[in-house]
Amino acid sequence: MLLMPAIDLRGGMCVRLRQGDFAAETRYPHEPLQLLQRYRTLGAPWLHIVDLDGARDGVQSNRATIARLAAESGIALQVGGGVRTRQVVAELLALGVARVVIGSAAVETPAEVARWFDEFGAERICLAFDVRHDASGSPMLRTRGWQRDGACSLWDGVERHLASGLCHVLCTDIERDGARGGPHVELYRSAAHRYPDLLWQASGGITGIDDLHALAAAGAAAAISGTALLEDRLRFEDLQPFLRAA
Repeated sequence: MLLMPAIDLRGGMCVRLRQGDFAAETRYPHEPLQLLQRYRTLGAPWLHIVDLDGARDGVQSNRATIARLAAESGIALQVGGGVRTRQVVAELLALGVARVVIGSAAVETPAEVARWFDEFGAERICLAFDVRHDASGSPMLRTRGWQRDGACSLWDGVERHLASGLCHVLCTDIERDGARGGPHVELYRSAAHRYPDLLWQASGGITGIDDLHALAAAGAAAAISGTALLEDRLRFEDLQPFLRAA
């Protein structure tokens, strides 16, 4: 399993939200470029970037910062947040972004997203499904920066895109994100069991190295971590098995 460090951008600053709540924001004093350089030095081959302003408002206000990061060599960028049109996908790829993350559009306009798979290729697109569990324990989708009910389950969302050649799926458990309570390992175990041919990226709740080992055992192909890395709760020596460029 691969560890992908995450940088969440809001107003050009590095931040983290608790459970997707924009009112529960923690700002970090790190410059995004400095963080990229730090993670590249650790040996991370991929960096996950989220434009939080885009996710909430659909406005790509962090584009200049993303362009600067994409110009750096030695690390590939996976970028999402408010990517709802073909034009934005094309613009991000033209900047040098290696893979674009599609969230709300994958739920709301699946036929349109299917055309993006045809045009840009499955390796350059990752679908992001953000979930909250309902009273029965089913993972239900949320959209628009986690503000809207997607009206279907994670499994329904995946099924809509299998015929398009879907390969990379990022699944975030909203209730675990930024909460420091550990990831929902059983969610990813169930996902990998249902769809073993998909490359599942786990996001939300990673607190330490034991969580990475648990996610790897559950079948996740990648784990995304922001807070634990920002707060130095993951030691470099422990991370080496999860950093393929180390």
